[in-house]
Amino acid sequence: MSTATHILVFPHPAQGHMLPLLDLTNQLAIRGLRITILVTPKNLPILTPILTAHPSIQTLVLSLPPHPKLPVGAENIRDIGNRGNFPLVSALSKLAGPISDWFNSHPSPPHAIISDFFLGWTHSLATQLGIPRIAFFSSGAFLCSIFSILFSDIARFKALHSVEFTDLPNSPAFKEEHLPSVFRFYNESDPDSRSFKEGLLANMSSWGCVFNSFRALEGQYLDHFRKLTVHRRVHGVGPLSLFRINSDQESSCEPVLTWLDDCPDGSVLYVSFGSQKWLSEPQLQALGLALEKSQTRFIWVVRGEPELDGLEERVAGRGLVVREWAPQVEILGHRAVGGFLSHCGWNSALESVVAGVMIVAWPMEADQYVNARILVEELGVGVHACEGPQTVPDPDELGRVIKDAMGLNAAQKLRAKELKEKAFEAVRDGGSSVTELDEFVNELVRVCPK
Repeated sequence: MSTATHILVFPHPAQGHMLPLLDLTNQLAIRGLRITILVTPKNLPILTPILTAHPSIQTLVLSLPPHPKLPVGAENIRDIGNRGNFPLVSALSKLAGPISDWFNSHPSPPHAIISDFFLGWTHSLATQLGIPRIAFFSSGAFLCSIFSILFSDIARFKALHSVEFTDLPNSPAFKEEHLPSVFRFYNESDPDSRSFKEGLLANMSSWGCVFNSFRALEGQYLDHFRKLTVHRRVHGVGPLSLFRINSDQESSCEPVLTWLDDCPDGSVLYVSFGSQKWLSEPQLQALGLALEKSQTRFIWVVRGEPELDGLEERVAGRGLVVREWAPQVEILGHRAVGGFLSHCGWNSALESVVAGVMIVAWPMEADQYVNARILVEELGVGVHACEGPQTVPDPDELGRVIKDAMGLNAAQKLRAKELKEKAFEAVRDGGSSVTELDEFVNELVRVCPK
């Protein structure tokens, strides 16, 4: 029987949550921990790269219990959108019994659970099993500090048109429509909403908290979050994408990279709004005109097969439209790319930081307004371009913003390159993230009985 510390890893089934937790899991496996990853059947293929790299990792595949608000066969947020988080988390919570049965029958059960922060219900499960639970935060400490405040007094904050967070560093303020979506969607009469709230608050009592963030990016917010927790174990170990195992899919990008090879350094704007956001027809037309008017080189990832009214022909040689999927990390890392027109999801934000590319921000929902504030207003590595999920931008104005932002000597570009260096410093030997990751693992191994 192995004496290695055994960890049950439980990701939330959404790409932005799963990938960074699997990046962390890779590091735990490298450090000698024994791993079991819990997924539902349709999410098992996402584990292929890590299972290939670490054949010793085991899987626990449990069927997702049905829920009246989930379509039959839906097991991932990409199938249902962000409004599906509440029922999906509720359905996953029904796995507590099967997990306990598996645990109690296992010859060498886990010594601890590391689960996504959306799965806060696993804190009570871990308590029942008599093992520590660690909350993994795929989002930043700034956002999660805001969560802890909003969900501690929902009725009061729901009644406000804007909220100023005076207890947070820099006293940030947000309009009601810019607050995180899971708070805005909260409904006290909905059992799924109430269960989700209880889970978020339970995160603060976890044995420890691990963030996909790093000191140079969010040091003051990591320190603030530590004050909110019961046990004060808060570790920033990102950007975890720098530890990522390469997949075969990301190598199928030769035409795009070849096109970039012919472009001057820092001259190309990459445009993408993630895998879940579909722009409306008026938004597509306005954005296309803005890119044309900006006179800027660009790569634009569009979903589906929209009619772009001849845009591709008019910008041939200067602009490239990519349908459905593009190798975002490799594109952002190319020397020719100097800007990223993005919705500012946390993973995209970190990928821009790692690439040293400035953000042209168009936040729409979820955590995106919070992330945009850090990047644009606090760190100065981006500019505001537009906001709102339904907003149709003025093509002339957006075109001007893009042209100005992509200027050769834009200050935001220079600061983005400086932040990139700090990100890489964090994950080098002796860097802040590697040091905090080692501290976390060492403390976890000490506290877990063998």
